[in-house]
Amino acid sequence: MHAWLCENPVGVDALNWKELPTPVPKAGEVLIEIQAASLNFPDLLIVQNKYQMKPELPFVPGSEYAGVVRAVGEGVTDLRVGQAVACLNGTGGFGTHTIAPAKLCMPLPDGFSAVDAAAFIMIYATSWHALMDRGQLKAGETVLVLGAAGGVGTAAVQLAKAAGARVIAAASSDDKCALCREQGADETLNYSTHAPDGSFRDELKRLTNGKGPDVIYDPVGGAFAEPAFRSIGWRGRYLVVGFASGPIPSLPFNLALLKGASIVGVFWGDYARREPQANAQMMQTLAGLYLKGQIKPVIDRTLPMSELKKAYEIMGQRAIKGKLVMVN
Repeated sequence: MHAWLCENPVGVDALNWKELPTPVPKAGEVLIEIQAASLNFPDLLIVQNKYQMKPELPFVPGSEYAGVVRAVGEGVTDLRVGQAVACLNGTGGFGTHTIAPAKLCMPLPDGFSAVDAAAFIMIYATSWHALMDRGQLKAGETVLVLGAAGGVGTAAVQLAKAAGARVIAAASSDDKCALCREQGADETLNYSTHAPDGSFRDELKRLTNGKGPDVIYDPVGGAFAEPAFRSIGWRGRYLVVGFASGPIPSLPFNLALLKGASIVGVFWGDYARREPQANAQMMQTLAGLYLKGQIKPVIDRTLPMSELKKAYEIMGQRAIKGKLVMVN
């Protein structure tokens, strides 16, 4: 097998494509031949030693991937050799083969493409857990999605629409706003033409007839977090999903008091670990929505696995709409 090996987490340039022994699965594990692996923001942080999870060196990055089971370890009864699966395991995806815990593998039904599957689990599980579980979104409510043209953002737009909500999508350019409309957004808001300290709030007020959004989905953080929260509606729920912009905002607690609003943390990874049965049911629901055509990952482009460093460069330029997927 071959894989991109991180022996020193000082950045993307230190990754090397190397031939490695093909591993043998232990009890509870499977060997997967990787067909596709998506690039996620944590994949950049982890090779810079900036991610919360610090894997033992050396490691192969690539948190999310899809492929075919080629061998199963002792005690694995739910998966079989030749079965198509997707997995989100934190590491291992940027290569030709990897070992994964069987319990983390999502069996793929017929008709589920490997490219879509490699871009599916993180964005849809995060967004469903955020909107439907933590946010208790109801049909007819208004959702503001920040960073709406990214991977989790496009997933949130699709899922909110599938739930019967009205969606306002905020993104950083006209072409990204156009993409959000293609995904079902009812209204769009271009960050680049609305300053966070002024017209951004005015535009939100106009788009919601003065009421403010019921739910705010925020994977971005940064400068727009506080003005967005100041605009939230009565009994609104502000979903703290992540901080892709870098800075972690500080929100004055009195704003929550005045609006009767909730600041709600969203940590899908720990939810999956603590509530595995509920998570498995959620994934079945999401797979069903995919097969019905109600949701589908937005794939910005695919690149050969050999061009991983180019893919990281594109991500660093914030030039990706939806997801970028590496293929073998």
